[in-house]
Amino acid sequence: MLEVRNLSFAYRRTPVLRDVSFVASPGEVVAVVGGNGAGKTTLMRLLATVMVPDGGAILSDGVDAFGYPLRYRRQLGYLAEDPQPYEDMTVKEYLAYRALLKGEPAKRVRRRVSEASDMCRIDGLMRSTIRNLSRGQKKRVALADALLLRPRVLLLDDFLAGLDHEMRDVAGAVLSEAAAFSSVIVTGHELEDLARWTTRFVVLKGGVISTVIPSVGVEPADLVARVRGALTGGES
Repeated sequence: MLEVRNLSFAYRRTPVLRDVSFVASPGEVVAVVGGNGAGKTTLMRLLATVMVPDGGAILSDGVDAFGYPLRYRRQLGYLAEDPQPYEDMTVKEYLAYRALLKGEPAKRVRRRVSEASDMCRIDGLMRSTIRNLSRGQKKRVALADALLLRPRVLLLDDFLAGLDHEMRDVAGAVLSEAAAFSSVIVTGHELEDLARWTTRFVVLKGGVISTVIPSVGVEPADLVARVRGALTGGES
């Protein structure tokens, strides 16, 4: 379980996040949404320990992200907003390298790479050099990287951006499969797609959580309308 407690962050004394708290349990897909500048990417970078908060705590199954960063990161999979896989490697070489870099024993690397490539539907790309892939294909490779060690916490920042509808369906299937073993946090603007897969929407406005909207039992169209209302001020 991922716990975010009273998280705050300021950039050059300008508050970006203030007193942000929420919980994501195993099996959940929590979508963090908000307008540009709401603090979504900053939140994801803090959860990934790429940046350090000014206050608050982040815990995964009780492990403090900044007290025990190596233990925390071992439980973490992270897809950045603009992933940059090493373009001179083949997909297979890159994923094997990343698995080793994350501390996976060499004897298990082949299996981890195979599982992640199957999940992300990139088996046919394994011999391809990454520089020759499309943007959507590169994003699926980066997603496989995030999934290599079957993380307890999966962070996906704007993961649908640049994907066509077919690719989004693949990404959604991956998301549903990953939720079987992860607490999943996603950000994005594609509300109609996110409404099909998420269990909760967390709405950020001005760096604070303005509302939380459960998805279970709500028709996607009604859910999108509620989230849009919250983003524009119509949701109480």
